[in-house]
This record gives sequence, structure tokens and C-alpha cells, in this order.
Amino acid sequence: MSLTLHGIPNCDTVKKARKWLDDQGIAHDFRDYKNAPPTPAELADWSKQAGWDVLLNRAGTTFRKLPDDAKSGIDEAKAVALMVEHPSMIKRPVVTGASALLVGFKPDQWQAVLKA
Repeated sequence: MSLTLHGIPNCDTVKKARKWLDDQGIAHDFRDYKNAPPTPAELADWSKQAGWDVLLNRAGTTFRKLPDDAKSGIDEAKAVALMVEHPSMIKRPVVTGASALLVGFKPDQWQAVLKA
């Protein structure tokens, strides 16, 4: 299993996730959203696996600063387009390469998927 943790290095949740993986002895690569953003195809795939509503970070400042018309009527296509344009709108972290796509850091869920 070749894991990649996708996120932003200075995000506290990403830091916790990286530490958890290291503490568990789980090898992984790190992909910085800012330097190597996910492609539209990757985001569409992640959206299909996890749901665009799970993947889109509505709580972050980038989303909250959008004009109201950009935040209304969001569907999968619009959510993916927003995340392509603004990678910081992708919930962090995302882990690919496991038996299931992991979005957000939930240690119990990660334990179940990554230690299976």
C-alpha cells in the first residue's frame, strides 16, 4: 500500500495526521496542495468516492470570503470547480492509496482503514 497524504504543511490537522502516521509506523508521501494541487480529474474522483459535500471545506476562510452568489446553488460540478480554483477549499487532509479514501483526520476511522 503506497499512501499519499494530501494537505497544507502548516495546517494543524495535517500536522496531527502526519504525526499519527509516523507514530503508527505507516509510510506515506506528502503532497502539498499549494505546490502540487490536485487535478480536476483527481478531485472529481475523490468527490465520487467521498462525496463533494464531504470534500468541500465550507468552514475555512477561503470559502467564507467567496461572494454569496459563488456559495449558493453548489452541486458537484460547481464544488469541484471551486476546489480546482482554490485548493485550500479542499478539506484536509486527504489520504489516497488506502482501501478507502480518507477525508479529514479521524484517528478511529484511520486505524480501521489503515490497519486492516
